[in-house]
Amino acid sequence: MSLSQADILRALELVKLPASGQSLAASGRVANILIDGGKVIFAIGIDATEAQAMEPVRKAAESAVGGLPGVSQVLVGLTADKPAPSAGMQARQQAQRPAPGGAPPKPAGVPGVKQIIAVASGKGGVGKSTTAANLALGLATLGLKVGVLDSDIYGPSMPKIFGVGGRPQVVSGRTLAPMEAHGLKLMSIGFLVDEETPMIWRGPMVISAITQMLREVAWGELDVLVVDMPPGTGDAQLTMAQQVPLAGAVIVSTPQDLALLDARRGVAMFRKVAVPILGLVENMSYFICPECGHRSDIVAHGGARHEAERLGIPFLGEIPLAMPIRETSDGGRPIVASDPGSAHAKAYVALARQVQAARGGATRPAPRIVIE
Repeated sequence: MSLSQADILRALELVKLPASGQSLAASGRVANILIDGGKVIFAIGIDATEAQAMEPVRKAAESAVGGLPGVSQVLVGLTADKPAPSAGMQARQQAQRPAPGGAPPKPAGVPGVKQIIAVASGKGGVGKSTTAANLALGLATLGLKVGVLDSDIYGPSMPKIFGVGGRPQVVSGRTLAPMEAHGLKLMSIGFLVDEETPMIWRGPMVISAITQMLREVAWGELDVLVVDMPPGTGDAQLTMAQQVPLAGAVIVSTPQDLALLDARRGVAMFRKVAVPILGLVENMSYFICPECGHRSDIVAHGGARHEAERLGIPFLGEIPLAMPIRETSDGGRPIVASDPGSAHAKAYVALARQVQAARGGATRPAPRIVIE
């Protein structure tokens, strides 16, 4: 029997609001119900001041819907529609608020994960996800245990880049087992919903989903968790800085002035929340014609290096605009895994070495890359 929205609302009749005793289903607060096979996702509308009081309601709603026949997983977010400080503003205020002893409060880490690195960009379309995937694989070749969290809720790319399908298994309660590819552990909203399903969510629900993928996944023991951030400098980035102790951020940009304008904003945002900038990467730096060997600077060249010098941050290197990088990413076989001896793969490994040095880690003997 297939699930319907009516089934979900009937289950939510059993969940009562704390103040009025009214059922959640009758309150008009339930919105954006998405059913994808056995996965159910929906939002509960709240006032921003109700967030703490409504958390038990959110958990009760997940439990009630999770008990329906055919439901394998439930994701519920609290979304504030009434005028109030945004979640991003709250994140910024929290990050800047001193603790009683005078030092800023430290966010809790993710159990088993030694360091978390954000790969970010000021805008979309600069190859951030491809860079994040190959950087993670590069770090793995240095002997590290690595995971990848795809936190781009609106445009998840990691299932495609790594060629991974299927759904994560529930380990216990609400905890999911990460997917795996090429020796990396992976998690993405793309594993939980169909790839053609649009994620029409407001900011608070996006933040709730990111938090759950961080904290309710059995990551195990990892040296590094690479987080592929959504583009821009909004609530998701600020909340990530609040929720976990980021070891640093890698900023990806193309060389032209328009992209560098947004890269500056990304650097400024992370600096405001006291996240170290590990460096700036120039992606699509140049193009070498595979037929004649002629080099063309299609989207300019050297802009990111000059910008890094101007901002006083490390320049991590140049990644070319190359068909093999695009083809292997589209084919679900990132180039560091599928062609580790190529010049392009070596460029990403060199990037990984720079990032590893910036985060202050030592490397172990590199394992053999498993090509799946």
